[in-house]
Amino acid sequence: MKSNTAVIVGAQWGDEGKGKIVDVLSENFDAVARYAGGHNAGHTVIIKGKKFVLQLIPCGVLRDGRTSVIGNGVVLDPFAFMKEVNSLKAMGVKLDGHLFVSNRAQVILPYHRMIELAAENAPGRVKIGTTSRGIGPAYEDKMKRSGLRVVDLLNNDLLRTHIENACKEKNTIAHALFNSEPLDADKMYREYCDIAEQVAPFVTDTAALLNGVLRKGGSVMFEGAQGTMLDIDHGTYPFVTSSSATSGGAVTGTGVPPTAIKHVIGVTKAYCTRVGGGPFPSEIHDAIGEELRKRGNEYGAVTGRPRRCGWVDLPLLRYARMINGIDWWVVTKLDVLDQLAEIPVCVSYKVNGKKTEHVPADAGSMDKIECVFEKMPGWQKSTEGVTEFDKLPGKAQTYLQFMEKETGARIGMVSTGPDRDQTIMMDSFKPAVGM
Repeated sequence: MKSNTAVIVGAQWGDEGKGKIVDVLSENFDAVARYAGGHNAGHTVIIKGKKFVLQLIPCGVLRDGRTSVIGNGVVLDPFAFMKEVNSLKAMGVKLDGHLFVSNRAQVILPYHRMIELAAENAPGRVKIGTTSRGIGPAYEDKMKRSGLRVVDLLNNDLLRTHIENACKEKNTIAHALFNSEPLDADKMYREYCDIAEQVAPFVTDTAALLNGVLRKGGSVMFEGAQGTMLDIDHGTYPFVTSSSATSGGAVTGTGVPPTAIKHVIGVTKAYCTRVGGGPFPSEIHDAIGEELRKRGNEYGAVTGRPRRCGWVDLPLLRYARMINGIDWWVVTKLDVLDQLAEIPVCVSYKVNGKKTEHVPADAGSMDKIECVFEKMPGWQKSTEGVTEFDKLPGKAQTYLQFMEKETGARIGMVSTGPDRDQTIMMDSFKPAVGM
């Protein structure tokens, strides 16, 4: 393998199919590192019909001999982590000596889940569609400098003190605001002592590990979670996640320098989806949206929630390209559009009747966006399983070339089905991923 680095980032609202793409490309990298989010992000990978759903562990773990890293930018639920570890081992995946967890990652504790669940369901609160798994409150404690890190989880004395102090504070807050039942600090301490012993063999200084790989001329792929429009800074705030889902998060979330990043690969569906509340300019509100949901099996990998469906949004993709520095696109789920006679594409925005080239910063203005559509002819032929671009129907090729021209980044891959082998790889893209 040649020395190389690439960030795989979602260009929409998550659920773009990054798991499959990381799995396909990980063959060409020595290490795969997850840099943000928690077990609220699900990546589904299908290999020869066998389905793997990963929530915390990078998809690179499904490739023999690859090093997989959970970086410091991730918030770790140790119980969810060990459940996933044991499930993968039962499926024959080799993890020992190949999977590592940052000693600087933050730990999710039960009071994080309690507070998030209570807050999301509180009367009068605008629901933002969290998974209520404690992700947001864990990041809140991190920024308050009152969180528990994995390195601290392994120190029993520090763990006891942290849990006792935190429970006093969190139980008081939760009872006052939400009338929640108090959590038992002693029970929590015993449970976390036990799980800490199971997590300990995976823990290391992953920043040192990854920089060591690069120093020796190795290659690293950085695996994002969620998508650009869910980024805490650059997404449709407040309907966002609690971490840096954009490519910049790969640097802060793993400890590699920005100068080490060579390529940013944006993953987008051939249409668009979103889970939960928040603005969605190109959303489809008629029966076609339901048709796309069924054909694309658009239900959350973690929660099972139905995804809202819309047409591909080119202004949004241009924004994602700018924010992330995307030089290559991967287009997924092209085959879901196979039956359509006509495919609308959002080519520009209007807000209050005025054309704009920018994605508004506030959710209120996002809600007022009027999409300007250009209708393209459908191909009405199967693209499922096609592995060469020239063998796609001519109108499907035209559709992809239009996306490429209008966004300014080149298409490097096209996914034509859920399985690892149902993929088109452009020859021009291969050097970018070490092929």
